[in-house]
Amino acid sequence: MAEAGTLHDAFIEELKDTYNAEKQLTKALPKLAKASSNPRLRQAFETHLEETQGHIARLEQVFESLEEKVRGKHCDGIAGIIEEGKSIMAEDFDETTMDACLIAAGQRAEHYEMAAYGTLVAWAQAMGHTEAVTLLQQTLDEEKAADKKLSGLAEGGINQTAADAAHPDDEDDETMAGAGAGRKGAATARTARR
Repeated sequence: MAEAGTLHDAFIEELKDTYNAEKQLTKALPKLAKASSNPRLRQAFETHLEETQGHIARLEQVFESLEEKVRGKHCDGIAGIIEEGKSIMAEDFDETTMDACLIAAGQRAEHYEMAAYGTLVAWAQAMGHTEAVTLLQQTLDEEKAADKKLSGLAEGGINQTAADAAHPDDEDDETMAGAGAGRKGAATARTARR
């Protein structure tokens, strides 16, 4: 009977998975940047690509600090998130809506990575791998900052601009309301039926 794996074994497997995830993202981020019409969003993806290359280097340092061979293991989770991102880029959305969708795709990847790095930091702390904790925490902090930057872009106008394009302003509502088709009129009608 095979010996059961330990937390150390799980930690190494998670490192391999995360290493591969970062490698996959180095191929996906340039595509997100290219699909962005907003220059600040494009710059955010390009900056995060540079950071991602640093994350790979840090993971390599973690492997070395544990005297483990640097190896990746295919990360199905990030592969699925990247595939969803490709599907979004294939849609025929207006530019601002596409930017809003690209932010959502980027944040899915960031949240996946934050979960992975949070786990790695906690496990490294529990096992007393001090150097690994320091390196992994640096990356976790950068992932959180990238997520916050994407939220700032979304909340700083991209989502609202996309929403405004989807729903004409009040002047158009008033014009359409005369024909009984305004959003406010429809909302009032729905409320009255309740």
